Amino acid sequence: MVEHSSGAAQKRSFHFHLVSDATGETVITVARAASAQFEGVEAVEHLWSLVRTENQLKRVLANVEVNPGIVMFTLVDDDLRTLLQEGCRTLDVPCIPLLDLVIATLSGFLGVESRNLPGGQHVMDAQYFDRIEAMNFALTHDDGQSAVTLNDADIVLVGVSRTSKTPTCFYLANRGLKTANVPLVPGCPLPAELETLAKPLVVGLTRGADQLVAIRRNRLRMIGQGEETEYIDPTVVGEEVKDARRLFAKAEWPVIDVTRRSIEETAAAILQLYTRRIDGE
Repeated sequence: MVEHSSGAAQKRSFHFHLVSDATGETVITVARAASAQFEGVEAVEHLWSLVRTENQLKRVLANVEVNPGIVMFTLVDDDLRTLLQEGCRTLDVPCIPLLDLVIATLSGFLGVESRNLPGGQHVMDAQYFDRIEAMNFALTHDDGQSAVTLNDADIVLVGVSRTSKTPTCFYLANRGLKTANVPLVPGCPLPAELETLAKPLVVGLTRGADQLVAIRRNRLRMIGQGEETEYIDPTVVGEEVKDARRLFAKAEWPVIDVTRRSIEETAAAILQLYTRRIDGE
């Protein structure tokens, strides 16, 4: 454990070795969720993905020896698991088999042995192709494009600029949901198709005007544009937010304020709305 000062506060950092025989998405997600529960602690991540041979695992252990810390893994090959666990025991570092308890519980409940396939969640099944199709849909329906086929969407997000519409769309697309987004631009009419949608769940996204101004100003600086524009005028932006809320209320669309939400939290709230809608049909 390393301690270092940052202003008046002192932060502790530790090495977190994340070992996977697939892409590592599962172990990364769990490791970060767990680390976030500890204030003043920073994980130095070492991601080891697609580890499927003994030589690859030996390189992992060599790095763990140089940077001792916690090892968390998702490996299904018994020989590799044993080699990693014995290596960690020799180095006297904690070693956490992330999926063991879950798989054992499922196996006992279902009465079926697990398949022990590396990257089993990434098998090219129907769900995989649904995600690919949803990603393509999000790309072609980003920022108001392809409005003529909006009714093919599962979800349509509507909001003013910088309300996280696009990243939320792609997050939902990764869940296999066809998601489109339509921007509210002052002086520009909405697509006529938006008023006649029958199939999709339409959700309005909003954000506090002050935060919108700050985000937009930062965006302009990033792309090297001047700041003499109504796009970041507090009064104009405030009116944009009010107009958007009036539209959402008139159309009776559910509204999510993303001011204090991460993309994941916004998507989770939308998924709850979508699930309730599906269950109610």
